[in-house]
Amino acid sequence: MINNSTKQASQDAIEWAITRGMVIKSNAYSASHTAFSFTPTPISKARYKQLVASVGLLGKLVHHVSEDHRFINQAISPIISGDPFFNALLEMHRAIHKDADSAKRLPLLIMRSDFMDDAVLGPKLIEFNGIAAGMGPFGQRVHELHKYLQQQTPEAFNQWSSSQNGKLVENQALERLAQGIANATFKIHNEFSVTATTSVLATESHENPPVFLMVVQANEDNVYDQHLLEHALQAKGIRTVRRTFRELHDTLSTGNNHRLLLDGVGPIDTVYLRAGYQFSDYHACDIISRVCCEALMQTRIFIEKHRVAVNATVSQQLATSKRVQMLLSSMDAGSLTQFGLPLTEANTVNGLLGEMRPVSKDSVALFAQSSPDDWVLKNQGEGGGHCIFDEDILPKLMQLKPTDYQAWSLMRRLQPIARPTTALTVRKGELQQVDDLISEIGMFTVHIDGEAAIESKDLGKQAYAGYLIRSKSARTTEGGVHSGMGVLDSLVFDA
Repeated sequence: MINNSTKQASQDAIEWAITRGMVIKSNAYSASHTAFSFTPTPISKARYKQLVASVGLLGKLVHHVSEDHRFINQAISPIISGDPFFNALLEMHRAIHKDADSAKRLPLLIMRSDFMDDAVLGPKLIEFNGIAAGMGPFGQRVHELHKYLQQQTPEAFNQWSSSQNGKLVENQALERLAQGIANATFKIHNEFSVTATTSVLATESHENPPVFLMVVQANEDNVYDQHLLEHALQAKGIRTVRRTFRELHDTLSTGNNHRLLLDGVGPIDTVYLRAGYQFSDYHACDIISRVCCEALMQTRIFIEKHRVAVNATVSQQLATSKRVQMLLSSMDAGSLTQFGLPLTEANTVNGLLGEMRPVSKDSVALFAQSSPDDWVLKNQGEGGGHCIFDEDILPKLMQLKPTDYQAWSLMRRLQPIARPTTALTVRKGELQQVDDLISEIGMFTVHIDGEAAIESKDLGKQAYAGYLIRSKSARTTEGGVHSGMGVLDSLVFDA
């Protein structure tokens, strides 16, 4: 029951969210709070510890896959006829790596691995997110919001909590992501500071602050999550700059020792892509080029040929594709050891990968014998709107041409257990009761050239960098907070 105590607490929560930047831009001059759950979702300590202990291995795996350029070519080549964007990405990959030493960039892999905790199978990977893997800052903010509500409005909080007296699961995603990025940024900056102090030809002063360049989409509304990360980096003494690919065109140049330079700014130490996962990010109608988007794609190629930390590299983007995920999920543990994992780690990774199958001419017959809710049909697209469910799958399979098959895959649909009690969500100031709330668990990791990048007092270096929970009704297929009907959420241990 939504009583006055709940209404007052939710209004307080909305104002808390707005004052701390947990918002989405409404127009150029205003913003509204991001949708969120009023209380966190429960998780067992064993499940959480399992994910934290093992998720770094997925980042290690993906790094080695991304640097195996022969494998990337073999994996992606079959889908290019059915996916023009991936054809363009593979051409970019080949241009970057056409010579053994042409790619000077330092690979900075910031990855979010998304899981669902299946009622029978346990946590299984839904997808890798290796480019524009955002909303980590919002993940920390909603955890802080739940902590605030637990302390300030315990009566209302406990009324809607499904885990009485449970301990909230700490989330330092904003600080940890900033730490990992800062480590890579200072690594590059220090390389050139040493050069500047030892070479009379160098013009760069080691006293200049390191520079972080975020490549963004034009007129994006999901910018405050990005700004929170920038503020955390600025607090570490890093200058932050924002540009679109169009704004970078003809403004980048090469300095001494393959230094990347930006007009009006100077040397760049880290390039972080929050754009580049769709053709529209490279579109510029005012530039004449041989084919659509070629000019701005050349800008991305140019970046990777310089000594700069980059997330995501084109190789990382390809390595985190649904196509590569499907191929990895079909391998046994022994086969996974070719990607830098000893057998014990490969066994752990193998247990996290969900079942995926390629689409073929036999898929229609196979699917016709299955229940429509056993599978999800996926293409290679990033973000919401690229999955097909239930009764829509079979007609889509029948429409596909043989040349399109390789660009699609079938994933075994996971069935997580819904919250045991009715949950309360807050969207655009309105309260809604949801009796079947399920959650997707995103786990962030950071690797610098394959090495764990987060310093932990208790565990030393590790890759784990916090989590993002997005919850939705089990009746809703689009669970994105920004693009679907999902809400930000956090975790609480089962009491």
